[in-house]
Amino acid sequence: WRDRPLTLQRFPDGLDADGFFQQQRADHFPGWLPGQRLDRADGSGRVAHVLCNEPADLRYLADQGTVTFHGWLSRRGAIDRPDRLLFDLDPPGSSFEPVRFAARELRALLRELGLTPFLMTTGSRGAHVVVPIEPRSGFDAVRRFANAVADLLARRHPERLTTAQRKNAREGRLFLDVQRNSRGQTGVLPYSLRARPGAPVATPLDWRELDRDTLDAQSYRLDNLRQRLGAKRDPWAGIDRHAARLDSVRPRLTELGREA
Repeated sequence: WRDRPLTLQRFPDGLDADGFFQQQRADHFPGWLPGQRLDRADGSGRVAHVLCNEPADLRYLADQGTVTFHGWLSRRGAIDRPDRLLFDLDPPGSSFEPVRFAARELRALLRELGLTPFLMTTGSRGAHVVVPIEPRSGFDAVRRFANAVADLLARRHPERLTTAQRKNAREGRLFLDVQRNSRGQTGVLPYSLRARPGAPVATPLDWRELDRDTLDAQSYRLDNLRQRLGAKRDPWAGIDRHAARLDSVRPRLTELGREA
């Protein structure tokens, strides 16, 4: 979370009322709450984003009705060079099995490239596979890399996976979404609540948990997450130690693409 510009999903009038997404820092937010002013991706001006770096920041934003925190894939200090690569796996229907399949195959490919992937249920419908990377490349280069990975995986499994943007072209296949790897785009942050019945939580997993038949995107909720946190070490602890240089793995990706 630290030093990532945020988009807040707020429900100040309660979950029974309409919520809203907020990028621009509210005028009434206190001066001690950290932030960063950034140019809009479309060049239409600037946005003063909120940051959430300390427990007091989190408490204040929660008190303002913030339920879900969506964060940039880059941090203050290197805002145009992401340190996360994100693959969004949303199932084509209600079954979680396509997500399970896609996550396993994506993990295998990323490890084949020498990268270290991390898994998280989104608390919504699917899962995110996140790769820590060194903040050396710009968003365009990172997105091109993510696209190439997704394209290669879809070519390996054309009956089950697709990179087709249009829903009517997916034909029941899981869409490998890499569009969040763009400047100004966000991903739901670990341990964020979702504004859904039961208050599901975006929950980091270890890869062994993917084999559990009962697992789905909303397996962990406000009522059972505390027990999990007390019994299990955070699977994403030390994630930054696994950051890789994309330049060092691009040749291998090119090689695998030629073989596909």
